[in-house]
Amino acid sequence: MERFASGSGDGVVKVWDLPSREEVWQTRAHDNIVKGICWTPERRLLSCAADKTVKLWDPYGSEKKGPPLATYLGQGAFTDITHHRDRPTFAASSSAISIYDMSRPASGPSQVLHWPTATDTVTAVSFNQTETSILASAALDRAIVLYDLRTSSPLSKVVLRLASNAISWNPMEAFNFAAANEDHNVYIFDMRKLNRALNVLKDHVAAVMDVEFSPTGEELVTASYDRTVRLWNRDRGHSRDVYHTKRMQRVFSARFTPDNKYVLSGSDDGNIRMWRVNASDRSGIKSARQRQKLEYDQALVRRYAHMPEVRRIKRHRHLPKTIKKAAEIKGEELKSIKRKEENVRKHSKKGTMPRQSEREKMVLGTER
Repeated sequence: MERFASGSGDGVVKVWDLPSREEVWQTRAHDNIVKGICWTPERRLLSCAADKTVKLWDPYGSEKKGPPLATYLGQGAFTDITHHRDRPTFAASSSAISIYDMSRPASGPSQVLHWPTATDTVTAVSFNQTETSILASAALDRAIVLYDLRTSSPLSKVVLRLASNAISWNPMEAFNFAAANEDHNVYIFDMRKLNRALNVLKDHVAAVMDVEFSPTGEELVTASYDRTVRLWNRDRGHSRDVYHTKRMQRVFSARFTPDNKYVLSGSDDGNIRMWRVNASDRSGIKSARQRQKLEYDQALVRRYAHMPEVRRIKRHRHLPKTIKKAAEIKGEELKSIKRKEENVRKHSKKGTMPRQSEREKMVLGTER
């Protein structure tokens, strides 16, 4: 895929050419902030906004600033959108999740999904790309709910300590998804067992606004309110790389390119930035001698990875002073909470305060 799309706060949707980094198409799609965009399998573009509309565009076949191919109306302001992998169906979230059939543009939603007792706005929605009838959503009431389109009903619900801002399914493992949470962490869950997380990714010092699995399913990228983009190995608890610039403001979106070589991020300063997934890699054709040298260097790092100094150099990443200071303060606060818990446990009756795993602490309850 050589093109990608972006939506901004002034309602403009743009399509960019990745190799040349130039704008190739744009339109004034909505009256206010664009809340979600997604591509369809036919290379059409769907956009949704708080003006209660979802619009379908054809960036490859239509002129700039032309009218939309179709407009879908909703009952409330839309917050997110996701497209089914192979059917002409998309889901848009507002106070509930509306499923639209694209083959019938004039009609309203074909299905409306919501948890029976839920009243809060749904902020994120995502189709599973492997088990294509499964849909996940996150809402302001701190709940993550799974739905099955075959039965038009909710499957299960997990309530966390704070609300989640984004959900991403693992493309290689059908049952696993990641949730970007307001408590600065990312939680990876198995949908079959929601009472504990598979892993907790901790390093951000502000709310995580977006998360996405890489096309290989082995890595994740996150965007945060702390003005950084981080890359993670799926089975590690801390980030392997952190990207930041002086001018980059709060980051609201981050995505992998389909070839797994680059990451795109969109931030509050109105810019889209492109980062290498491996910061030291260089694009272009390498000579045999260069490849041999790189392989030799990597083999040396693996050979001496157990040595403390080599491990320290490999793990070290430069951080802005504000983030480093915030991380230190956060560390002290967490230590203080842990000390308080231990003191209360020490002076309580045996068995009244069982120890909880870090992967269970954030889960307040589950329902089916």
